[in-house]
Amino acid sequence: MAITANGLIKLGFVPEIDFSLQDDGDGVYIANWISSEAQPSESAITTADGEWNTANDAQLYARNRAAEYPSNGDQWDMIYKDNLNSTTTHKDAVEAVKTKWPKDNSGPVE
Repeated sequence: MAITANGLIKLGFVPEIDFSLQDDGDGVYIANWISSEAQPSESAITTADGEWNTANDAQLYARNRAAEYPSNGDQWDMIYKDNLNSTTTHKDAVEAVKTKWPKDNSGPVE
């Protein structure tokens, strides 16, 4: 079991407002519990951390897509030129990224 900031955040607590963590080399522990709410157990924090990781992993494809899409300015330029020339440059660029990073998080498709 482990105490993590993400687990505490998932439980609704805010770092440096509700708690502060510390690691002196023997693992992370709650150095200061500030919240007026009861401090959750280590197992509750670990469970919440697992839930946070699952939700975070489920959105990996979205983060990868966002990093690879053309900039907003480039996309607007593509759309303008597509409308002017009856082409599909913008659609093709977006579809290429969506194909490379499918929603099932199976990884990049080259």
